[in-house]
Amino acid sequence: MPNRGWNSVRLEDVLVSVFAGAWGESPTDVRKPNVRVLRATNIDSEGRVDYSRPALRVLENREISRKRLHSGDLLLEASGGGPGTPVGRVAVHDVQSGELDYICSNFFRVLRPNVDLVHPGYLAHLLVAAYRSPRIWRYQQQTTGLVNLKLGDYLKQPLWIPPMQEQARIVEILAGFEAAEQGIDASISKVRNVRHGALLTSMDSVGSGKPASGWVRVPLKDIVPSAEYGISEALDRDARGVPVLRMNNIQSARINTDDLRYCPIPVPSKFFLRRRDVLFNRTNSMEHIGKAAMWRDELPSATFASYLVRLIPDLQRVTPEYLVEWLMHPLVRQRVRSISTVAVQQVNVNPSRLRELEIDLPADLAEQRRIVATLEACDEQIGREEEELNKLREFKQGLVDDLLSGRVAVPAVSA
Repeated sequence: MPNRGWNSVRLEDVLVSVFAGAWGESPTDVRKPNVRVLRATNIDSEGRVDYSRPALRVLENREISRKRLHSGDLLLEASGGGPGTPVGRVAVHDVQSGELDYICSNFFRVLRPNVDLVHPGYLAHLLVAAYRSPRIWRYQQQTTGLVNLKLGDYLKQPLWIPPMQEQARIVEILAGFEAAEQGIDASISKVRNVRHGALLTSMDSVGSGKPASGWVRVPLKDIVPSAEYGISEALDRDARGVPVLRMNNIQSARINTDDLRYCPIPVPSKFFLRRRDVLFNRTNSMEHIGKAAMWRDELPSATFASYLVRLIPDLQRVTPEYLVEWLMHPLVRQRVRSISTVAVQQVNVNPSRLRELEIDLPADLAEQRRIVATLEACDEQIGREEEELNKLREFKQGLVDDLLSGRVAVPAVSA
């Protein structure tokens, strides 16, 4: 049981009103937009709102007065979701309207707190925690093509509410952690921008009419004499089998082994990965087609699925690390998409057509290594900051659980 002075209430007991959002009509040349609409893409699961890209719409003034968002309103996602993804994300609206009023789309319900009973920020933390917990599944119902929130049940969920002064202090403490997160996020974004600029600068020959001095332009097949498909066996989660890399295991030009599947039968030795093999994602959505990564012996042994292709470069002419960077270059990704064929709900790249693309590369292997070293220095800094961010978030989550449950008193935290 929480500390003395906390009260058990239902969510609906601390709200002044609950109402649906609105969508309005698309503006025309004659009618200028008179309202900004926040949509599902404008909020995240952490309770944050992105105000940079609202939809601009036209709504009757009478409706605007009824649907206008006030600072401190909570936006509750009431419809949307998908298979395995619940609705119920919550974010607190905390800006003034300015020139145009903000409303939210009709996929949301607006929860207007009674500020004499609950701090909007504290209530948002409670409901974000509810969304991230298994109990959110109690409030889901499936309709035609959509997942909807069982709003009546949701509003009756029990909450523990401390005195207002303690609520405000909890919000203040957690805001400090959120500011630290945003600072690290901003630093990571800055390094990623530096890396992107370094990639474009060091490989400016890729977008030019002819190779730069000391560079060569040849068909990829000249330096990648072999492209091999992976295995096509049915996979399972039994770790006694052979680990199999799939499309989702290529992330940010690196191999991620967090979510593996396994082949339950023996795999011929020729299909096992060797250090510095390059894997290319030949089939997926247009966004993910063409992702590449190099195998760095992340596991003692592993193979790869048939929707990946193993590219085996001529090590006398190109380093595998440079090949991956070239494949991930924005212009090369565009060229890969241009040679892809569209199938049902996905696109495919034929490895033979891939190997017809021309690659630009320094003739000197040492120059290739220098380019890669510059980019990997950025990757290492990003990795360090992401590790710091993950540790901060893990600590913050434990603290959130303790503070919102009353297991840790605010004075003990602030001392």
